[in-house]
Amino acid sequence: MSTALLTDHYELTMLQAALRSGAASRGAVFEVFARRLPGARRYGVVAGTGRVLEALEHFRFGEDELAFLRDNRVVDAPTLDFLAGYRFSGRVYGYREGECYFPGSPIMTVEGTFAEAVLLETLILSILNHDCAIAGAASRMVYAAGGRPIIEMGSRRTHEMSAVAAARAAYLCGFAATSNLMAGRVHGVPTAGTAAHAFTLLHDSEEQAFGAQLASLGTGTTLLVDTYDVAQAVRTAVELAGPELGAVRLDSGDLAEAAREVRAQLDALGAHRTRILVTSDLDEHAIAALAAAPVDGYGVGTSLVTGSGSPTAALVYKLVAREDAAGVMRPVAKKSVGKPSRGGRKDAFRELDETGTAVAELVVTSGDRPAGARPLQAELVRDGEIVGRESLEDARARHRRTFAELPATAHQLSRGDVALPTVFD
Repeated sequence: MSTALLTDHYELTMLQAALRSGAASRGAVFEVFARRLPGARRYGVVAGTGRVLEALEHFRFGEDELAFLRDNRVVDAPTLDFLAGYRFSGRVYGYREGECYFPGSPIMTVEGTFAEAVLLETLILSILNHDCAIAGAASRMVYAAGGRPIIEMGSRRTHEMSAVAAARAAYLCGFAATSNLMAGRVHGVPTAGTAAHAFTLLHDSEEQAFGAQLASLGTGTTLLVDTYDVAQAVRTAVELAGPELGAVRLDSGDLAEAAREVRAQLDALGAHRTRILVTSDLDEHAIAALAAAPVDGYGVGTSLVTGSGSPTAALVYKLVAREDAAGVMRPVAKKSVGKPSRGGRKDAFRELDETGTAVAELVVTSGDRPAGARPLQAELVRDGEIVGRESLEDARARHRRTFAELPATAHQLSRGDVALPTVFD
């Protein structure tokens, strides 16, 4: 399916005007960056790069797309002719997925003619703004969980395709599984799920419901025990499954207190290895508050798929260099009040101290590599061909590594200053 119309009208009107002025063929460099991090967070996480590359492969104006533009008089005939043969033939560089970023970090750089590169603005931003927002929230939740697994279960709280992308971003940042089967099929994210309250309410008794689930899924399943009376449900669950019951789930009330009561009851019944899973509008702060409770895992929905209050990463796509009439590349920058940009094509590096802890984000326009610093950008597209594909597992491992580099201040869940300064040279 073509992705060419996943864009804004003005991208095409700019193209039309640039074709008429003759500037469309000029070389251009666009950068994706954030002026600030959403929610006064201390670091951001790159996610969605793989989805951008896939979308770029399908950015073609076929007969259906051209007919829509023609019938709705979006652009003129010469522009339609140009779009009919559109193929991105430039270069793309960027931070790899799972890498952390900070204000001013050039997390993606697009080089090509103005005509080629300007058309990609909306597509790239729509993917990266969503996925980076989800990843930033997911990373904080994983840290707050302290090694306890988290299942992503927010599909019913967002757009159906956003749910798939959110599950991918959450897994990249350390979530153990998702409830979303399409994310499992398309991205290979492990899936998990058992039963909702409706299943218990369907049966004539809680005992019948539990018995049916155990007969179907085995004693290792997770039984939802707060439809009626929790203590009675736990007794029934252990009576039916025995001490090998896999887990019980709590979805309401004071989760910390309920978990302590259920843990004591399970232990008294001999079900020492039965785990306790909790759900119910959790976010990173609620998860952190449960750190001392006898909880073995979490399910997170609404907060995850909405970026835990920050549903966009506030990334922008700005022209930072362009070719002049003489064929020389020149830096360009906005001077708008409150929305300035820095001109020139940039390279980025992470400066580490002798212990391997990150101390600064170095962004340079000179083309030089700062001694001892770790380069952050990789080649993703060369002459229109994708060269930067990688597996989701590789990105997941990268996030573990890059998060471990950050200073301790990055781990704080409170609002505050960014963990690393961005130093421009």
